Amino acid sequence: MRIWIDGHTCGYELECMAKLFFQAEKLPVETVEGPIPDMPEETLYTKAELLVGAGDENQYRLTVRLRCLNRTAGKLEDTELVKEVCCAPEQSQKVFEFHFGKMVYDLLSAATGVKPPWGILTGVRPVKLVQRCLSQGMDEDETEAFFRERYVSPEKISLALETARHQKPILEKITPKSYSLYISIPFCPSRCSYCSFVSHSIEKTAKLVEPYVGLLCRELEETAKLAESLGLELTSIYMGGGTPTTLSARQMEQVTDTISRCFPVKEALEYTIEAGRPDTITLEKLEVMKAAGVSRISINPQTLNDKVLASIGRRHTAKDVLECIEAARKTGFDNINCDLIAGLNGDTLESFQDTLGRLIQANPENITVHTLSVKRAARLRQEGEYLEAVHNPAAPMVEYAQKVLREAGYSPYYLYRQRDTLGNLENTGYCKKGREGYYNVFIMEEAQSILAAGAGATTKLKDPFSIYIERVFNYKYPYEYIERFSDILDRKGQVNRFYERIFNT
Repeated sequence: MRIWIDGHTCGYELECMAKLFFQAEKLPVETVEGPIPDMPEETLYTKAELLVGAGDENQYRLTVRLRCLNRTAGKLEDTELVKEVCCAPEQSQKVFEFHFGKMVYDLLSAATGVKPPWGILTGVRPVKLVQRCLSQGMDEDETEAFFRERYVSPEKISLALETARHQKPILEKITPKSYSLYISIPFCPSRCSYCSFVSHSIEKTAKLVEPYVGLLCRELEETAKLAESLGLELTSIYMGGGTPTTLSARQMEQVTDTISRCFPVKEALEYTIEAGRPDTITLEKLEVMKAAGVSRISINPQTLNDKVLASIGRRHTAKDVLECIEAARKTGFDNINCDLIAGLNGDTLESFQDTLGRLIQANPENITVHTLSVKRAARLRQEGEYLEAVHNPAAPMVEYAQKVLREAGYSPYYLYRQRDTLGNLENTGYCKKGREGYYNVFIMEEAQSILAAGAGATTKLKDPFSIYIERVFNYKYPYEYIERFSDILDRKGQVNRFYERIFNT
């Protein structure tokens, strides 16, 4: 499928829309004036054209032409939609994006028979959109109508509204000077086939870990001084990666001791460490985390099917997962999250149902259900296995999880979406009453500042009085982080300047 744009700059939005229907394909976007270039008759294409109305600069004509295989008729067809719109120049870009998106959706949905459950919404944070509607004075019925106009299915509208209700009391805990702390540990015992995060196999980067930990602790010290000088208030701590428990117990203690010494840990509502891989979790590391005041940990099986675990590059078994949960309980942890992935290659609906049933029996306080998303950098995508993954039954897995988790006493409390997700589905965090992961809500709703430390970490500075967000990026890879650490510290000055502007201090 090729995408041509003429007279406007909505190419990215059109690419995102077409991607909902052609997930495994590259979709080049090119600008053209007038007729499209000659190409083979069998080439699929979309052309979106914008013309300004004669005599009225606020009047526009939008035209979308499509050549696509009609699955019902079994042949290539050319179709077209034309839309006349009127809008002020300052509103035009959003209006064009909305109508072009709907037109492409209508044509592709009619041709393919596919109806993506989130309609024309392509953003990461649909619940944030719900929150925005409600904050602007719309009631739930009006918010539901807003989503229906964008073709979102009733089931997803209901899920987004319920999640927003659950988040409301959590978001009310935020003050203008509150912030969360994120710590990045970009190492893993091995790289999973679907992963595109900035994480490195410990076997290849072992020599970097020790210097990395030392510099990370220095960055944490500087971050704490900055937060204290600005009078910021810590609400949550999250250590992620990678897999933080790839560190040795001694290295982990070095990091957690720095956090305890430099930050008011006892004032935080939550302190989470993403332990993640069961093959990295030991009793000694659990005891280090517990002694440091960690209140919540993640133990992430992804699946409890041993064959699927092996195929995705995991070096542990389902038995190891359940034993880790039991060991965490014995160490005193009473708030455990477990991640699952719907749509893994080789998994089936029956296998996923078995995984979920066994996990519910293990009784973690949080269960997060992710839908497989395979980025370009992931091994699964590079090896071509993603084409097979596209046909996995992710949608019935996600539907089954929502039904069974509700019956087991879990409720959705945060939700987000990713590009290249199977079936245009979502990732949803479910929890038992009062066991929400605060950091997950804060980061996904972009509700407060996140001060971040470590390689690949991004500090997000949120203006508490508007929707403005400023980002400060650390270097992506551990070797860059180590070699250019002085630059990392220099960039901390952006945090100071941001808050001086906000509060005129």
